[in-house]
Amino acid sequence: MKYAIFALSFLLLFACTSDETPITDYSAENDQQIIEYIAKHNLNASKSSSGLYYVIDEVGTGDKITATSDISVKFKGSLIDGTVFENTEGEIVSFNLQGLIQGWVEGLQLFNHGGKGTLLIPAHLGFGNSTKENIPAGSVLIFEIEIIDYKVLNDEQIEAYINEHEITNVLRSESGLYYQIEELGTGEYPSGTADVTVVYKGYFMDGEVFDESSPNGVFFNLSQVIPGWTEGIQYFKQGGKGKLFVPSHLGYGIYDYNGIPGGSVLIFEVELVDFID
Repeated sequence: MKYAIFALSFLLLFACTSDETPITDYSAENDQQIIEYIAKHNLNASKSSSGLYYVIDEVGTGDKITATSDISVKFKGSLIDGTVFENTEGEIVSFNLQGLIQGWVEGLQLFNHGGKGTLLIPAHLGFGNSTKENIPAGSVLIFEIEIIDYKVLNDEQIEAYINEHEITNVLRSESGLYYQIEELGTGEYPSGTADVTVVYKGYFMDGEVFDESSPNGVFFNLSQVIPGWTEGIQYFKQGGKGKLFVPSHLGYGIYDYNGIPGGSVLIFEVELVDFID
């Protein structure tokens, strides 16, 4: 999460400036700079009514991005002369669009999750007359972005894990939860609000265990746990055993949580010892 905060600092609206700094309108100058850059690099760019230029390489197949969306991205930011001021270098960083520079808030809404492209942001949609660390006032900002769709990525990761470990009889629900029923159990199925006792072990795809119950299990209500558990435990009857492969949107989401990295697939070996509806 430390790197995510570092990267985010380059996108926040706040910038260092002085009350005595004269207000300069860079719009015409920036527009000409962007037009020349587009021609030089042979980009198929469009321009919005605000003055933002953008290139959509892939719009993305995931959910539509809004001004308040949580997003996960890889990006490189550079000035018009090619100077790189930030590069996630393949790492995924996650944050909410609120409070970021206007060029990002507007530009990211042109994509869905899973999209890829370039934003060419004039100063009035970036840091304006302010100096932002090593970004001079009035600068055009160019961002090459790849927006991660964890639903797709996690799905691919789970499928690869299942194939690599030759796990059979795995089912996928409409929500994206994968589960394997080793023993169904007997009696009735619990509801989503049942009090249950479950013996479990949770681990990442690399095998690292992040949580494990005692042999007697843990007692809790199914409505108070992550969605992957609320749904998954309902596929078992009393005494049932199996595995849950929980994508991040049914787990802890895109942000780090108590030692669980954002976007993680979680694997649980579970046994439904008992339940009360």
